[in-house]
Amino acid sequence: MTDPSHSRLEPDAVTGALPVRAEDAFDVEAMAAWLRDNATPGATDADLSAVPHVEQFNGGASNLTYLLRYPGADLILRRPPKGSHHGSAHDMGREYLVQNQVGQSLPHVPRTVALCEDSSVIGTPFYVMERIDGLIVRKNLPAGVALTREQTEVLCRNAVDLLIELHRVDLDATKLTSLDKGDGYVRRQVEGWSKRYRTARTWNVGRFEKVMRWLAANQPADHAHSLVHNDFRFDNLVLDRNDPTRPIGLLDWELATVGDPLMDLANSLGYWLQADDAKYMQLFRRQPTNLPGMMTRAQVVAYYCQQTGTDITHRQWIWYEVFGLFRIAVIAQQVYQRYLTKQTTNKQFRFFGIAVLLLEWRCRRLIASATHLPTDRANDQIGSIR
Repeated sequence: MTDPSHSRLEPDAVTGALPVRAEDAFDVEAMAAWLRDNATPGATDADLSAVPHVEQFNGGASNLTYLLRYPGADLILRRPPKGSHHGSAHDMGREYLVQNQVGQSLPHVPRTVALCEDSSVIGTPFYVMERIDGLIVRKNLPAGVALTREQTEVLCRNAVDLLIELHRVDLDATKLTSLDKGDGYVRRQVEGWSKRYRTARTWNVGRFEKVMRWLAANQPADHAHSLVHNDFRFDNLVLDRNDPTRPIGLLDWELATVGDPLMDLANSLGYWLQADDAKYMQLFRRQPTNLPGMMTRAQVVAYYCQQTGTDITHRQWIWYEVFGLFRIAVIAQQVYQRYLTKQTTNKQFRFFGIAVLLLEWRCRRLIASATHLPTDRANDQIGSIR
């Protein structure tokens, strides 16, 4: 293991926390007064009699995340951005409920502190949770953290194991069974994300019509129904400062629901750019999945299938892979539309249109490959790979 004296960041260093952008500012004193009166008793060690210093995390492309620096403890505030919102992605009440309930079964979930559904306080609903003190991995490992190939292998396996653990959460032990809309999850996802893309499409990106038609025509039946995160990435994990191979937190529950776990895996792997991917795709890498020791996408799928007893062929998996990439393209396009219409000035979004074009190209390449797989490989079970 890496010497902790070299890998540990000081507790006061909060990676990624920056001054609040002007367009995302809110009335801090009003928020502090509301939280003082409404926080769940005993939910935090923060001194809520104070007015916190507020910073903003620059990562993420959906809900806004802020650091509240109180005496005694730091807290996290989540709220929707201004402008048009899509589906349940910005429903603070829903996100709060999911996080609160899953946290009773999965120890990696931050403890919730309070939910405010009154938009008059800061202009939007919001909720507050504890901040898990640890390391956040973004495009690269945090400064001061160096992992050997063997340690990276452990980190990768632990991350996939956490996704598997999430998929095994007993829904009956939570209040989330109402999120299960029954059979047809795959169909609803294809229809919903296709509609979102057509709504958000701008003149300078592809139509995606061939991809959407192929997804609709070849969609599988629901594989299973379990809790799914729908945004499982390394930058939504919090790693132990003393052992960066060990995830201790799982963040961003806004898209979590009950659905098909294979689609959750596909959504996660849509962000998984590996070392041998083309250079122009590497420009959009958001996590260090290119490091020596990281599994390839194919190895992740094989490991997942082996650990869960999942039977799926190579040809069948291509459908899930295309869907995962398409869904990310829709999210990128929604954010890009917000940038073009000046609903956000965050400059990291100005190249998202290029990402959408590249994702369509990748989807169409995969669709073409599905018809050219040798029969023996096409019908081979992925989980049988060693």
